[in-house]
Amino acid sequence: MKTYEVKVLGTGMYAPKKIMTNKDLESVVETTDEWIYSRTGIRERRICSTEGGEFPTDMAYHATLDALKTAGLQPNDIDFIIFASVTPDVKLPNSACILQVKLGITNNCACLDISVACSGFVYGTNLADSMIKTGLAKTVLVVGSEMLSREVNWKDRNSCILFGDGCGVAIYGRAEANSESKILSSILNSDGTGGEFFDQPVGGAVTPITEEHIKEGTHFMQMKGKEMFKVATRTLAENGKKCLEMAGLSLEDVDWVVPHQANIRIIETTANLLGLSMDKMIVNIDKYGNTSAATVAIAFHEAVTDGRIKRGDVVLFDAFGAGLTAGATLLRY
Repeated sequence: MKTYEVKVLGTGMYAPKKIMTNKDLESVVETTDEWIYSRTGIRERRICSTEGGEFPTDMAYHATLDALKTAGLQPNDIDFIIFASVTPDVKLPNSACILQVKLGITNNCACLDISVACSGFVYGTNLADSMIKTGLAKTVLVVGSEMLSREVNWKDRNSCILFGDGCGVAIYGRAEANSESKILSSILNSDGTGGEFFDQPVGGAVTPITEEHIKEGTHFMQMKGKEMFKVATRTLAENGKKCLEMAGLSLEDVDWVVPHQANIRIIETTANLLGLSMDKMIVNIDKYGNTSAATVAIAFHEAVTDGRIKRGDVVLFDAFGAGLTAGATLLRY
């Protein structure tokens, strides 16, 4: 069977217009700007409008237009959409299908939603790599888009300070013959035994939301931060090293790491475990907070756009999320 190398063709992002600073949060919960920043590295986050125009597929639409322009493609060039989110517009139809319509795609391309929390974009990237490599698809749009402000308990100061809304996308396609730009290796894994560390048990088929849940606020996301921190840092470092081994490269070959933006301390600890300088870590958590499936895509797009990441650079995507899920991708941009 003929196989193909896979490369990044274009990237895009959308950040909601409303900025919520740590100072703004001081009037919402008992906290301070200094307390939040010193523990998380977050200064501000974006919040979607609830009046329309900034729901997850809306953000994905605008981000995809940017990516298409960069890649020099038209919407109908996309033959597979992978939409990663834990906050879809609606349960049915899936967000990928809604986005297909908004983009005006008429080629009946396959549309898939995946729900693996903060690992979403990396999972989507690795799925796209497999689809293109085996010839099942030629051009794949991978979206990470989240409206976590809908799922956050704004009375819980330990969790509401962490999250924000936003979207990042990448378009992947076949690399030209002899192109140095290509995905080098990837790894995906999960450990469902740690699911209780970050979950949202109310709202599904087992426990539908009731009026009582709404009064109690038990239908929101809930997280055990200390447990997540320990597992996340270890797993991020292990997956990063495995990806390098699979590609036959060393840490010295890595130009940039784009980690999940959950907490600056997690990023710093991961860098230390990998033996890398923070100068090689792409960090934008101060501006956006944790946007779950969108973090890696947004950070990657910003670094490409501002010129830090250049064609030929070796880049490592590294993510970890509820599930517990994790994944890494090593590529030469």
